[in-house]
Amino acid sequence: MLASISPVGEASRGSRWPITVTWYVVGSVAGGILIGALSGGVGQLLSGVGLLPPPMAIALLVVAAVVGLIADGRRRLPSLRRQVDERWLTTYRGWVYGVGFGFQLGGALFTTVTASATYVALLGALATGSWWAGALIGGWFGFVRSLPLVGTAGVHSAEALRALHRRINAHTDTVARATAVTQTGVVIGAVLLGAEVLT
Repeated sequence: MLASISPVGEASRGSRWPITVTWYVVGSVAGGILIGALSGGVGQLLSGVGLLPPPMAIALLVVAAVVGLIADGRRRLPSLRRQVDERWLTTYRGWVYGVGFGFQLGGALFTTVTASATYVALLGALATGSWWAGALIGGWFGFVRSLPLVGTAGVHSAEALRALHRRINAHTDTVARATAVTQTGVVIGAVLLGAEVLT
């Protein structure tokens, strides 16, 4: 994706990178809001009929986060085996594939899930028991997911693009550790919240 939608790639297709990426971010946030609101809405319905009381929702989130921490990097996560259709790059205008790709990736479940943090975010939205709180979580997820593409702003040559990919590959382990630390924070926060709910 970074190789396809960069200032270099966009210029080669006669598209303008700022427009494509703006729509990509909008699409990613919108996809996140939709999936987050749906997750929170399901949590709201289940909570409303007594099937998912707050302590159970929090416990579900904790278990998922811990299982995810154990599973990440060790086994393939259950998900669709699908990526965005790169033929869009040569078929549609930049803003169309920008918003389309962004929506699919920000929506979390429309493409291959490679890290358990995706499921933890969705279960966090579910655990809120609120569609609007779920939408906030999903929107933030979609925004954060769009940032790597925004980071290609200074890439104006093929060599700069290759250098960017080398830097990304060099920091893969750092990002994985940061994600694991964040997920551990979610576990601790959920446990503390659960303890408060039960007292």
